[in-house]
Amino acid sequence: MVVSCLHFCNFANLFATIIMHIDNKRNIAILGSTGSIGRQTLDIMAEYPDLFEVGLLVANSSAALLIEQAKRYLPRRVIIARDDLYPTVRDALKDLPIDVQSGAHAIAEAVTFPEVDTVVTAMVGYSGLEPTIAAINAGKTIALANKETLVVAGDLITRLLQSSKSDIYPVDSEHGAFWQCLVGERHDDIDRLLLTASGGPFRTMPRERLATVTAADALKHPNWAMGAKITIDSATMMNKGFEMIEARWLYDIEPDRITIVVHPQSIVHSMVEFVDGSVKAQLGLPDMHLPIRYALGLPAGRLATPTHRMTLKDYASLTFEEPDREKFPLIDVAYDAARRGGNAPCVMNAANEIAVAAFLEGSIGFNDIHRIITTTMERVPYIAEPTYDDYVATNTEARAIAGNLKH
Repeated sequence: MVVSCLHFCNFANLFATIIMHIDNKRNIAILGSTGSIGRQTLDIMAEYPDLFEVGLLVANSSAALLIEQAKRYLPRRVIIARDDLYPTVRDALKDLPIDVQSGAHAIAEAVTFPEVDTVVTAMVGYSGLEPTIAAINAGKTIALANKETLVVAGDLITRLLQSSKSDIYPVDSEHGAFWQCLVGERHDDIDRLLLTASGGPFRTMPRERLATVTAADALKHPNWAMGAKITIDSATMMNKGFEMIEARWLYDIEPDRITIVVHPQSIVHSMVEFVDGSVKAQLGLPDMHLPIRYALGLPAGRLATPTHRMTLKDYASLTFEEPDREKFPLIDVAYDAARRGGNAPCVMNAANEIAVAAFLEGSIGFNDIHRIITTTMERVPYIAEPTYDDYVATNTEARAIAGNLKH
């Protein structure tokens, strides 16, 4: 079931989960273990060796780091998504009691194995959709760091969750903040969600200069240390569009009741405004360890840590402003896609993945990202009620069209 305060939680399931794990470690599968979220998840698990064990590690192409992680944590299984890298990983781990596999099918199958309790989905982009669906169908607890799963197929995921015993907890500073603000509240009392954004590296840059910025410029995020793709999404503010769509499904809130607010200090991670005019906010340092730790602790409770704490005297001034929608037009593209629904967000996501990759490799300019996305959305046929096969076909077609627009 969705984390939302849409369903809040199935408390019978949560109680059973707590009892089941009183004397046992929780077996964690990390999809995307070599990425930023995956590495930080392993850091946190290492802080609590009596609570967690690593059961599965999955990486796309970072074979050397995956091998290093496998030797350190000794999971039961390791999967490298790229088949051509399988021999490298297999040979490096041949003397260890680790089952080594490769390919997307192996990933989707492995998350369903009975020993897996929680699946951390930290794969980048569309690739996270299939294993997330497999985990839902298998009734696993999901710590969701792959926002594209709900962007691409939020309606499908919501329907699948209604007939599954799965719970989804967001591994995300903003959605983790919403979750914390909504605990104990009635869904009918929510007026709107206030989704905070740092504004990225180009918040104060004149609009006309964006045409000449480079990938190196865009990767200099002022507050957060993230992977390259999500950092570029932050620079275009497409990331906030994705998070708005994600919130729409997680919390059963229409897009027009989700307001993006630029908060340069990144201390208020998001807010909820209620029908009586009161506002709840969740604050903390801009550190992804916080939402990861919170998600891993659920449903039993928070995981204590001695790490550095925020002091209010260091953040005496917190500011908020409206996003510049002319400078960052992808915000409105995302709202339009969310309102339209169907396969429109899937097209948007696919085109964005192609455009961001092209920008990172230097083959297009920063403003071309918007051009490629909007043109692709105009050319891919609209499907109002897509099936899973429709999403797969839409993703393939949109990527092909966007790829041709790079030239």
